[in-house]
Amino acid sequence: MLATRAADKPDIPRGPDWRYEVKWDGVRALADTTSGTLRLRARSGSDVTVAYPELAGLAAWPGAVVDGEIVVLAGSVPSFEALAERMHVRDAARARRLAARSPVTFVAFDVLVLDGTDVTRRPLDERRALLEALPLPDRVQLSPVYPDLDPLWDVTREHGLEGVVAKRRSSTYQPGRRSADWVKAAHRATRVAAVVGWRPEGAREAGRAAVAGVGRLGAVLLGAPDADGRWRYLGRAGSGLGGRRGEDLARALAGLTRAASPLAEPVPAADARGVTWCEPRVGVDVAYLQRLGSGRLRQPAVRALRTDVPIDPWEAP
Repeated sequence: MLATRAADKPDIPRGPDWRYEVKWDGVRALADTTSGTLRLRARSGSDVTVAYPELAGLAAWPGAVVDGEIVVLAGSVPSFEALAERMHVRDAARARRLAARSPVTFVAFDVLVLDGTDVTRRPLDERRALLEALPLPDRVQLSPVYPDLDPLWDVTREHGLEGVVAKRRSSTYQPGRRSADWVKAAHRATRVAAVVGWRPEGAREAGRAAVAGVGRLGAVLLGAPDADGRWRYLGRAGSGLGGRRGEDLARALAGLTRAASPLAEPVPAADARGVTWCEPRVGVDVAYLQRLGSGRLRQPAVRALRTDVPIDPWEAP
């Protein structure tokens, strides 16, 4: 179940029929023990269990499917940058090393199945009561619930948290659907965009910086599909491409080169100069200051490679 997006605080629902939670800055995942063993599934449906060995204690929940967010907490605040290094690991030995250095926490906020029984048609308040009755394994905590929007909005903004989610107390759980019964609003704008082209950082370099023939990335051009299936231009991002993040992205882009732009609109000459166009198959999480009237992103910065979620549509705020 996915939340609809509110532009800002005034658009968040209020009243006794609603309750509020922190919008956690991490990776959404379902913890599934219905097969008798733990499986962690990303929004894309991919199995990410091997990436997070420290969450093995979730196997203690009987015949359950629990919805939550995987985060790396720096103090009490999630660090998406620290999590980005963990997200795409599929080697068990490396995952164990990273878990020892930067352990994740599973923040649980809903339950879909318990003791093998589907509870998605029960109201949220009842599902929450079931969730609160479960013993909490190591590295697991519940997402706190708040009755009032204003104090939570102020505290999350003050402490650098991502935002707030409002949830209708009577809402059923609708797997895979975006529902107006859940409404989210962020203090800073983020979205998942497709890389439609890239520019190298200076001349092609050898050694560690040159990954899979792409080289060190100096900038990526971003796009999103509109309601008619056309790819639209979101802008050029040059920040956030250093280190392992840039190397992983360069590796993902290898082999996707195409002769012409996949976009249905022209790109400013300054952005298109020196670009290698590519198929829009690789998603990145970007943060930006605002969405301009043209639809472009102001000062976008890459936060992570994303293979676990779909590309946000052009029409998304």
